[in-house]
Amino acid sequence: MQKEKNNKKIDTALPILPISSVATALNVHQRTLRIYDTEGILSPKRTEKNRRNYSLDDLEKAKLILFLTRNLAMNLSGVKLFLAVVEGNNIKPSNYIEYIEKYAKIAGIDTKAQKNNIEKTAKRGRKPKDSQ
Repeated sequence: MQKEKNNKKIDTALPILPISSVATALNVHQRTLRIYDTEGILSPKRTEKNRRNYSLDDLEKAKLILFLTRNLAMNLSGVKLFLAVVEGNNIKPSNYIEYIEKYAKIAGIDTKAQKNNIEKTAKRGRKPKDSQ
């Protein structure tokens, strides 16, 4: 007797993840995700009790936002602009990073430049150790 295979596709737009799970998965503070929501760059669906529920597509979009802000040192205004371009070109959320890496290469932003950006952005908002 053969088992039937489940060929159903996963609905990646279904809001199923609470903010705590998304924050943990992305290694960011929940406040960061709330800021993204306030800025209108990552707006998850809301439950009846007004809690944020993220979809897998939202998770991919959040990964892109983090890539843009950390690796490419882009501010949130730049992120808004880039997201408008990506969404205007009907790029699937699962292809966001691949898409931006392609254009980062064209713009001459290689992995060395990205590492420098990561180091710079990691130091933001922190006081030098000798002044504490």
